[in-house]
Amino acid sequence: MDSVPQPIQAQPQPDFVQMNNLASQNVGAKVLFATDDWFAAAENLLKKSDPEFKPGLFTEFGKWMDGWETRRKRIPGHDWCIIELGVAGVIHGLDVDTRFFTGNYAPRISVQAACLKPENITLGPRLDKTGTAASDAELKAVEQLRSEKWDYLLKMVELKPGYQESSHSYFHVTSRERWTHIRLNIYPDGGIARFKVYGIGQREWSSCGPNDLEDLLSMVNGGVCLGFSDAHYGHPRNLIGLGRAEDMGDGWETARRLDRPPILKADSKGILQVPGNEWAIFRLGHPGLITHIEIDTNHFKGNSPNSCKIDACILLPKEEEDCIRKKWGVKQGHNWKPLLPVTKIHPHKRHFFEGTYLALQEVISHVKITMTPDGGVSRVRLWGFPRTFDM
Repeated sequence: MDSVPQPIQAQPQPDFVQMNNLASQNVGAKVLFATDDWFAAAENLLKKSDPEFKPGLFTEFGKWMDGWETRRKRIPGHDWCIIELGVAGVIHGLDVDTRFFTGNYAPRISVQAACLKPENITLGPRLDKTGTAASDAELKAVEQLRSEKWDYLLKMVELKPGYQESSHSYFHVTSRERWTHIRLNIYPDGGIARFKVYGIGQREWSSCGPNDLEDLLSMVNGGVCLGFSDAHYGHPRNLIGLGRAEDMGDGWETARRLDRPPILKADSKGILQVPGNEWAIFRLGHPGLITHIEIDTNHFKGNSPNSCKIDACILLPKEEEDCIRKKWGVKQGHNWKPLLPVTKIHPHKRHFFEGTYLALQEVISHVKITMTPDGGVSRVRLWGFPRTFDM
């Protein structure tokens, strides 16, 4: 049986991993079908948490594994599963993680995709599938999707075993179509710990009226993080996730800044006078006029920032591309205009701002969220009206 590999160390990552994971269970993604779940159910692929290894732990079906692992195939064919994305959108890249699967990893995979309407899905709910294979009734039902004919995002490629130096396999996706469902094929069998589908949500804005108030920053509506200064404990993409944060790990949290003075001082409004801050930059899902803002520090009780501010601007695609290439060069300014002025922030609290408190009454496409000096925020919401802009 597999021994525990050494702890995973940081590996070089492609730029697309800064985007939203459209296949996380935290955003509503789910497994609709799998040919086999003998050792470990396919639902594990979608966990947000890192894979675990528990030495010596066995179930009645075999070694307990934190991923999707099928039995050793002794019949013709190969194993595969169908995943419904939590957020429909454009996929930019894939992360296939075989962590802790060393002598039992899936040696090859391919990935297909489709854009389906809800009424076309007739598969029933999956309960605990560990130790089972798809029934004849389930196989007949999934045939209606004709998933073997779906478009290929990734043709058959080889994976590597889940050791420290080889567990992550990253694949760029060139398609810019909108997808709702994924078929993950493994050849012929084996295990994968996690499967992440990085991209940008894409909403049908034609159904939204000019006076419909929307959270234009939400990942569901197409918001995406494009850059940040620090994400030591939690990535800023969590700020635009669904619902309220489950815990501190479901927010943006930085390391403690080392340029803070030994003795802190504040002005008359309680704003700390420190030299540094942390920032994250986002593109809205749709340009718009912001009328309401929420900053939520839920769960951040001893580590919330002292203050926050939000700046905004309009950027065309080529300008955005140039800014990303230059790592935003924040000191140069990029024509940022104040949207929310420097504001005192409190621990474990929802803060709401609207009306005259907002400093900008213009259409914007991008925002820069700054917290001082460091700390954690769980969610930021920017409600407003979708608008177009002339340049």
